[in-house]
Amino acid sequence: MNARTGEGDAAPLLITNPGFQPDDDGSCPIREVLRRVGDTWSLLVIFMLQPGPLRFNALKRRIEGISQRMLTVTLRGLERDGLVARTVFPTNPPSVEYELTAFGRSLAGPVAALGHWAAENRQRLRDAQAQFDKADAG
Repeated sequence: MNARTGEGDAAPLLITNPGFQPDDDGSCPIREVLRRVGDTWSLLVIFMLQPGPLRFNALKRRIEGISQRMLTVTLRGLERDGLVARTVFPTNPPSVEYELTAFGRSLAGPVAALGHWAAENRQRLRDAQAQFDKADAG
């Protein structure tokens, strides 16, 4: 039982997880990955591409609120990291499709787990925020 939260330990301490241990170069693997996929749009792009390839405009229509520039920047970053492949078809005008690579598809499990956690704990998070804000204001 956690004395601070009053809850049982749900998982082992993260400090024992190799993803949180510094590499030989001193960098932390989880920080490096979160830098790539922890932004506002990357996980949504990965989620939308999971069923299969999409053209740029189809992808843009499916992600509410993303600008053309941000989608371009996000796709280029994901492509640079080997998570997304870009295919140009020799049509007039050229058409371009984006799809997850095998490496990108390997994120499906961790992203699904995070999505389940978010769905299960959304209200709890909102309640905690409201309680904090109320105490902070008073």
